[in-house]
Amino acid sequence: MDFAFDARTEELRERLLAFMEEYVHPAEPVAAEQRARLASPWDTPAVFGELKAEARRQGLWNLFFVDQHGLPGAGNGGGPGAGLTNLQYAPLAEITGRSPHLAPAATNCAAPDTGNMELLAQFGSEEQKKQWLEPLLEGEIRSAFAMTEPEVASSDATNVETRIERVGDEYVVTGRKWFISGAMNPDCKVFIVMGKTDPEGADPRRQQSMILVPRDTPGVEVRRAMTVYGYEDHDHGGHAEVVFDGVRVPAANLIGEEGGGFAIAQARLGPGRIHHCMRLIGMAERAIELMCRRAVERTAFGKPLAAQGVVQNWIADARVTVEQLRLLVLKTAWLMDTVGNRGAHTEIQAIKIATPRAVVRILDDAVQLHGAGGVSQDFPLAELWAAARTLRLADGPDEVHQRSLARRELRQYM
Repeated sequence: MDFAFDARTEELRERLLAFMEEYVHPAEPVAAEQRARLASPWDTPAVFGELKAEARRQGLWNLFFVDQHGLPGAGNGGGPGAGLTNLQYAPLAEITGRSPHLAPAATNCAAPDTGNMELLAQFGSEEQKKQWLEPLLEGEIRSAFAMTEPEVASSDATNVETRIERVGDEYVVTGRKWFISGAMNPDCKVFIVMGKTDPEGADPRRQQSMILVPRDTPGVEVRRAMTVYGYEDHDHGGHAEVVFDGVRVPAANLIGEEGGGFAIAQARLGPGRIHHCMRLIGMAERAIELMCRRAVERTAFGKPLAAQGVVQNWIADARVTVEQLRLLVLKTAWLMDTVGNRGAHTEIQAIKIATPRAVVRILDDAVQLHGAGGVSQDFPLAELWAAARTLRLADGPDEVHQRSLARRELRQYM
């Protein structure tokens, strides 16, 4: 593995950094002001449209879309993505992580749409791609991924109880989901729903299927927004409780084959996990920057905070941690490019365990250094902390990845 970024990556990094400095960071207070004046907190502030138009104009659009799956025009400037590898995308995602509520959405690289687009590109039918993937790639609509349920331990996907039952030329979807990211956004037009088509099947990993459910289908009820440590995450479209009450959709809405849902979920989550970790490093970098600025500007007990030994330790430890995490993420991205997601299985789990845990600690130190300001709305640290802490649960809790990783390590000795 070459540690240097190639010329294409360096070019995009320079352009993206300039875009962040000139457009994204100045738009943060603007977005907050506009949202305060909206009729609904879930409506999208006008500045998002301006950012998206500028990102498209500058060619900073769909940078995440690594595997083009033969889509026409891919990677040549006229297609849906930039044609980058995971290794090329990693440092770009890190940059957008410095403003995680604006930059990913502005560049059409925000979850859960990214995972849903990859899923449809890999497993969707031509009709499904035409109806849903193309407008998602154009940024015309948003989407949601409905798997987690309140009544079962959803970290084990075999526990999912939502039913997807074949009735003639339709499927009937019945179940209750929650923490469905993006579902509160009015632009969310479709759900990818995980449920069981064969609840009595012998193989518990062949009981689940995935199906497309348009938001406006009768029986779909977006019941309420779920807060995350008190935050509603407006810019990502919230995290909703959604009820599917006898929802009927055409049989053609099934993604792949019956019983393929578990395998599709695993394929979807690999890239999603590394994207989160890439952005988390950017969040940590912003925390370090805020710590350093605060440390040189404030005085306590007769000397600058920057001269306090404990503050120096926090900053030094944060820098060492970020450099370690970045190398592990880059190695994982490189392995995904060279040996595939399955070959990078151990590393994907390792970064998912290590990155959120370590970044939460860095953000916690940054909050402490800012005192009362650190837990307030005047700095981004509290909201960044909530987002990072949540990622110790999202895409699988730490303990699930630790269990799987330990089993893989032990297997060679058994």
